[in-house]
Amino acid sequence: MGSNTGRTVKLPLVPLAKGFVLLPGVTLRIPVSNRPDLTNLLSSLVDRPAKRDGNTITFGCVPLASPFLSRDGQQLLEGDQSETGGKDDYDSIDAGQARKDDLFRHGVVGKVIGVQRRAYAEPFLLVQGSQRFTIKKVLKDRPFFEAEVLLHDETSSTLHGDPEAADLFQQLRQLSRELLTLLRLSSLLSAASNRVSPLVARKFELYISNSELGHAGRLADFMADVSDASYEEKLRILASFDVKLRLERVVEILTRQAQHIKSSVKVTSITTTFPSSSSVDISQIDPRDREILARRAMQGLSGLTPPAPAGRRNNDNEEKEPNEIDELAQKLQDAQLSPEAQKVADKELKRLRKMNPANAEYGVCRTYLENLAEIPWAKVTEDQLGPETLARARKQLDEDHYGLDRIKKRLLEYLAVLRLKQNTNADVERQITTLTRELDTTSTDDLEPDLPLAAGSDRVALEARLELLKAKRTTDKSPILLLVGPPGTGKTSLARSVAASLGRKFHRISLGGVRDEAEIRGHRRTYVAAMPGLIVNGLKKVGVANPVFLLDEIDKIGGANFQGDPSAAMLEVLDPEQNHTFTDHYINIPIDLSKVLFLATANSLDTIPAPLLDRMETISLSGYTTVEKRHIAKRHLIPKQIRTNGLAENQISLSDEVIDKTITAYTRESGVRNLERELGSICRYKAVQLADAGDTDRLGEYNPNVTVEDLEEILGIERFEEEIAEKHGRPGVVTGLVAYSSGGQGSILFIEVADMPGNGRVQLTGKLGDVLKESVEVALTWVKAHSFELGLTHDPNEDIMKSRSLHVHCPSGAIPKDGPSAGLAHTVALISLFTNKAVPPQIAMTGEVSLRGRVMPVGGIKEKLIGALRAGVKTVLLPYPNRKDVKDVPQEVKDGLEIIYVQHIWEALRHIWPDAHWPGQHQPTFVESRL
Repeated sequence: MGSNTGRTVKLPLVPLAKGFVLLPGVTLRIPVSNRPDLTNLLSSLVDRPAKRDGNTITFGCVPLASPFLSRDGQQLLEGDQSETGGKDDYDSIDAGQARKDDLFRHGVVGKVIGVQRRAYAEPFLLVQGSQRFTIKKVLKDRPFFEAEVLLHDETSSTLHGDPEAADLFQQLRQLSRELLTLLRLSSLLSAASNRVSPLVARKFELYISNSELGHAGRLADFMADVSDASYEEKLRILASFDVKLRLERVVEILTRQAQHIKSSVKVTSITTTFPSSSSVDISQIDPRDREILARRAMQGLSGLTPPAPAGRRNNDNEEKEPNEIDELAQKLQDAQLSPEAQKVADKELKRLRKMNPANAEYGVCRTYLENLAEIPWAKVTEDQLGPETLARARKQLDEDHYGLDRIKKRLLEYLAVLRLKQNTNADVERQITTLTRELDTTSTDDLEPDLPLAAGSDRVALEARLELLKAKRTTDKSPILLLVGPPGTGKTSLARSVAASLGRKFHRISLGGVRDEAEIRGHRRTYVAAMPGLIVNGLKKVGVANPVFLLDEIDKIGGANFQGDPSAAMLEVLDPEQNHTFTDHYINIPIDLSKVLFLATANSLDTIPAPLLDRMETISLSGYTTVEKRHIAKRHLIPKQIRTNGLAENQISLSDEVIDKTITAYTRESGVRNLERELGSICRYKAVQLADAGDTDRLGEYNPNVTVEDLEEILGIERFEEEIAEKHGRPGVVTGLVAYSSGGQGSILFIEVADMPGNGRVQLTGKLGDVLKESVEVALTWVKAHSFELGLTHDPNEDIMKSRSLHVHCPSGAIPKDGPSAGLAHTVALISLFTNKAVPPQIAMTGEVSLRGRVMPVGGIKEKLIGALRAGVKTVLLPYPNRKDVKDVPQEVKDGLEIIYVQHIWEALRHIWPDAHWPGQHQPTFVESRL
């Protein structure tokens, strides 16, 4: 009744695994592993897109021939198994190694509709059968089968006039419904885990109901696939090109199966109604749903037998499909949990296996276990600390950052310590391995009956030595470094360089604005949507136990509030003595953070609680000096801005003079962010000029050089005016030195003193702070006390200020000035005024004075000396205790200045006026006794 007409084509063939038959309209999973022929075929089809049907990969799926059937599907007589080689030969056949004589003569064209891959399981190709064919001639069998085949076009139109065929079709539908009803009944009687899903049953029901006589062949194929038909019966159905013959064979199989189920249990009366609906295509039924149905049909009333353990499914081929709980167990096993974590995980897994997936607690439990599996308990980045490590790290840090010698030194120390520890541990491990081997040998010797006592005593000694060696292992307690400095000084980028030089993974945690303790420690699992804290999430993200964590802006973390105290929660994270057992509220199992290298950054130490500050090693990054800024601009900022603004290196040229002018006249900051913005403005200005020149074909006139004169046009008028040393000195005017608190900038500061008739009043102007006012008072007291020795009065008891008043002024009145650094300058200014001796303008000085005339040390020496050199000063007087600070000053500054250290005011006066004679300068003991 079906047509055998068709066309001959060349088709690649894939032998199906033993016991599997693919029928038209049915989906089958073909395993890819251990199938070199399938792998070669897929490679070939992917490489030749012209051979593919649209985007679908197709090939012929041929089952293996059965020893009980001829290769055409005819029943063989008893003992006549010569054609297929017999039962023993069939059992030894493997689909991947099959020969052409092992193949059945008929097959089905299969379309690949997807790839299925579950974790820790082999991948499968999902193939849907579409059209029967007969093999006419096998063309080749290696690297994959290829044959000339005759495709059979199936037509069911002839069935409409055949009452017998129509009768068979109705019988098939009735039996299909009966089988479905029996399956549902057995499902109701079975355990919950093995029930047929109502959705699957409903799809099945609709498919049977909406089948018409024209679909008879397709319905017969589908029912043959889900029934418990034997392999041979399925082969015969595959070979049935005649639809009527196929219907007869399937009806026979279903009748037998229904009788078998009815005999297993008394079914009194079954009535079902099948509502009609829109037609349902067979491909809509999921292959996994269909497999469940097939399994239920094959096992009859298997639902009445005790259910298999949850999470395990068995079928006739004993093929184990890993479900999500098994996958989770495998993930946990791969995660190498700590013993404590393993104990908790096992307990939770047991709970999960017993729990109904519909239970709300199921999702919570599963999420918890997934989080446990993602934490790197034992996985670390191996530190490859070889002989070249220190040199490589030094080179990396020098390339990325100019200056910052102290921080670089500290990081290299850390690397050196790590390397020495690793070498020590390597030696200890070698000795432990040797001892363990010896112990194994003695334990095998114990089996010898001759020397049991000797071996026993040796064993005790070896075990004692082994314990000692294990105790010698050094653990890695990574330091916790806090980088403190003004914004823009490279704290965050330095942390990235550290991770790169160590070869470790880097993760940044921003603590700015964290107000909730749970953000650090995690939420307790009892809350809805509870999750681990920032630290554990960071570990999950990097996937290793020894990354570099940057705790950015630790000074901006919130203090105690109604949501807890986040800064107190950081205490455990940042204590090397405690953080090897850090407990997150969500995980609730100690996690080892001792391998994590924590770097914290802060702009100021004032807001960090004292206990938290105590746990970190503070490294201060002072603001960059003008010289350092010039180097940073040339090495990093200018090349970056040239690239950003679309220029080439030869299209813009900035001289040192232009860079210095930009630094001093347009920025006064600690870092280099504003400087980078100003340099960007210069680059954009040149980019506009270059674009204009290109548009008007005047590229030859474009000048890449930027001059100092251009800066005012590009950046506007100068924002900060530089003080320049005077050419001529005047009595009462002294050049002092100042370092601005806005960071990194030093300059000179003129101190002017004028006297007038009066009654001893002192007036101070120039927005001076309290400390500076006190400096003036101390200076005046010392001068008044030593006026006789200085030759200012003729009588030791005379008050020099009796009939005069003083006015002390510091220019740039709008800028606040304060700090203990101008006492020496004030004293010299007063002496200069009273003696009418001018101070050489090329001499600048800094230092505080005591009432005894001692010159005290001050800060900011590096910035002050750079500012002095820039302002044209030649000689600088510094307090003697500050000589150690001059070591940090760039060499070019030291070379350009004459630096004189003074311990006492008398010493300073001798250097300022070497030719002057002071009546009291040769009696220092007398001076001290007078004080």
